Amino acid sequence: MKYIDLKNIDINEENFNNQDLEFAGNIIRSGGLVLFPTETVYGLGANGLDASAVKKIYLAKGRSSDNPLILHVSDMDMLDKIATNISNIEHKLIDAFWPGPFTIILNRTLVVPDIVTAGLDTVGIRMPSNKIANKLISYAGVPIAAPSANVSGKPSGTNIDDIFSELSDKVDCIIDGGSSEVGLESTVVRVVDNIPTILRPGKITPEDIRRVIGCVKIDEHIFSKISSDEKVLSPGMKYRHYAPNSKCVLVYSENSSLLVNKILELSNKYSNPLILATTENISSYTNKNLLTINIGHKDNLDEIAQNIFTALRQVDKLNPDIVFIEGVKQEGLGLAIMNRLIRACEYNYISL
Repeated sequence: MKYIDLKNIDINEENFNNQDLEFAGNIIRSGGLVLFPTETVYGLGANGLDASAVKKIYLAKGRSSDNPLILHVSDMDMLDKIATNISNIEHKLIDAFWPGPFTIILNRTLVVPDIVTAGLDTVGIRMPSNKIANKLISYAGVPIAAPSANVSGKPSGTNIDDIFSELSDKVDCIIDGGSSEVGLESTVVRVVDNIPTILRPGKITPEDIRRVIGCVKIDEHIFSKISSDEKVLSPGMKYRHYAPNSKCVLVYSENSSLLVNKILELSNKYSNPLILATTENISSYTNKNLLTINIGHKDNLDEIAQNIFTALRQVDKLNPDIVFIEGVKQEGLGLAIMNRLIRACEYNYISL
């Protein structure tokens, strides 16, 4: 396994040595696995046009074969090879949000293997804004199929330290680009009857899409379970995800005092509870000698998004009886944060 450290490298510099990324691109093109950074979370990548290579992703993650993957492209020429019949509205969304943390579900061409799409006629595609990811795809010369870099069910990886032990022996190359800028997976959208429908919320919010198209819908399954026999168009909709080993309960109220008092009341029933708390409220728990993890300032949703997966991974190291998590308002980026937390808590949710 080759480790490439690009954490403190400015890849925009003229004298940047591209040989490492060329090496990693060759691994992708030759059917290997590369763990690489994007602006959202780290990806576990393989040649998206090579069914045998893509199968290695499913094996490495322990991922169900009916959970489709996203293809990552570096330019519009690459998009044209894997997608067809792109509508005007779909083009408007692509123009507005690419490159960036935005995935769009499009009709696929025959060059995309069934294993990528879980047998569907559509495929999720995005163009990363992260320069390392974009250059890697360009050097590979093929779309890179890449789900989040983690064992299925566990929180996604936003830095190498969090995921090295569980994936280092399953990949051919690791590219360390430092911490992810966004911290949550991309927004996934499918245009249905000329209306963009959010299948998975992310950094690109409903408000952002509405400003471009004028309308947007949110899929009903974002905060509800999907039956085991139902097909899904997007990753992150169906299976247990983002979850620590300990039972988690998500608690939300617009009233901070009510929220804190409820968590304190619930915590009294356990000998070793853990609270994932906002900066503003954390002293209310530490004053009671309760174990806490700070997830960030409640009014800074970007900070919470960047911290939440690392915080969920810290839970297993502390091995609490139960975890109580302070929720946020389901608006803007808060929609994506709450989507991930509700799934991490396996729908154990208290709204006050």
